[in-house]
Amino acid sequence: MDVTEFLSKLRKILRDNYQQIGENFLAGGVDNMEKYKYLLGQAHAYQYVDQEISNLLKPKEQKNDGAKADDNVVKFDGSTKD
Repeated sequence: MDVTEFLSKLRKILRDNYQQIGENFLAGGVDNMEKYKYLLGQAHAYQYVDQEISNLLKPKEQKNDGAKADDNVVKFDGSTKD
């Protein structure tokens, strides 16, 4: 299993769990405030992790102000790139 397949399966699990929480809310499965807060916290966590995975999978936008990508490279000895 490669990384992309793994992340795809993980996102599906997160979304399924999120969906189950929503169904639990709609079905009246929340009978006290403590349970409500717990499930709401879980739902937020699932959404957060899914969004972070999505952000990592998106290609980064590169800001290009006319400068080359190598113009900002600094060698560890303190000199700039020749």
